[in-house]
Amino acid sequence: MLGGQDDYYGSSFDQRIHRTHSSSASFARPTVKRLIPPAASSPSVAAAMRGNRAKDTGPELTLRSALWRAGLKGFRKHVGGLPGRPDIIYGKRQTAIFVHGCFWHSCPRCKIRNPRTNSSYWREKLRRNKIRDRIILREIRRLGWRPLRFWECEIRASLNVCLAKVRRSLSLSMRSG
Repeated sequence: MLGGQDDYYGSSFDQRIHRTHSSSASFARPTVKRLIPPAASSPSVAAAMRGNRAKDTGPELTLRSALWRAGLKGFRKHVGGLPGRPDIIYGKRQTAIFVHGCFWHSCPRCKIRNPRTNSSYWREKLRRNKIRDRIILREIRRLGWRPLRFWECEIRASLNVCLAKVRRSLSLSMRSG
């Protein structure tokens, strides 16, 4: 299941091409019309947008560091071959952890406003991100994995609660496996 040549949703959702995954668990990628981003309104906005990382983000590093300090070692990061290319996985225990940024994934707790500049683009972009996230979680479950999703604000506010959820998930997978 892991270690395929490409991953299901790891490349940009907006640029997906209809094809079948190369691993033993086949899933078809739907064809999606590419959403063309508008030009940045200023050089400083362009620089800020280029600085947004897809992996190894601050919240992700915080969670991984806390997992390590708590003795929850043995995870792998950004492994292809699973839907969504989870940020952290515990392979033997089939637990996939996603760390979502509050803006990019439309956190229900934070109620972050859409940008006023190019608002129609951002509304559609964030709507697609939410749809993609639901599809990914459904596919992960269908493959027998236990997905955990942590929001950026959740990690910042209650890291110990996040660690407890990971511990619980790992202990549940030990009992069922």
